[in-house]
Amino acid sequence: MRIRLCLAALSLAGGAGLATVAAPTATAAACTDVDVVAARGTFEPGTLGFIVGDPVYSAIQKKITGKTLSSYKVNYPADLSPTSAAQGNADLVNHVRSQAASCPNQRFVLVGYSQGANVVDNSIGISSAGAVVGSPIVATIPATLEPRVAAVLLFGNPIRALGKSVTGTYQSRTIDFCAQGDPVCESGGNDVGAHLGYTANADAAATFAAGKV
Repeated sequence: MRIRLCLAALSLAGGAGLATVAAPTATAAACTDVDVVAARGTFEPGTLGFIVGDPVYSAIQKKITGKTLSSYKVNYPADLSPTSAAQGNADLVNHVRSQAASCPNQRFVLVGYSQGANVVDNSIGISSAGAVVGSPIVATIPATLEPRVAAVLLFGNPIRALGKSVTGTYQSRTIDFCAQGDPVCESGGNDVGAHLGYTANADAAATFAAGKV
């Protein structure tokens, strides 16, 4: 698994020429207080993502008390196809819109690891085009729903290797982990193993999210 993840994360730069991507029809889940929406990394196993999504959600459950929680695994290939991140972008935005319409008081925590960070970046209006397994933006969370996004948790974010980061509206609600030497998020990084170690940041990410909800 380690080798496959490393190769997937490092071998392809996503980019131009994407066809229009349609998200599948979203079905609203239960109306919890907080919905944790997680986009996994390339070929990452697990319910929400073995390295990031699952441990982060578990940590959030421990940190956020007195509120009901739910989770959603972004429905996208998470592979090396040129439209993969765009499909995730469309599905994430579609899910948030559907949930927000059905659950007027629900708030959201967005979680993205590696290619999943590209998915989240695009969904909040920061293009990942030109980044490793990135894509142009195909959908963004509407401005009317922006206040309901409580926190954005990013790990091994490929746009950082381009010198970009989350700025603007969501900046104060975003925490963006890039391990030293991680070549996916650090230009010139050469420690492939660093890209697989973000489970260690789950508690810090959950603490940040709990402070924003």
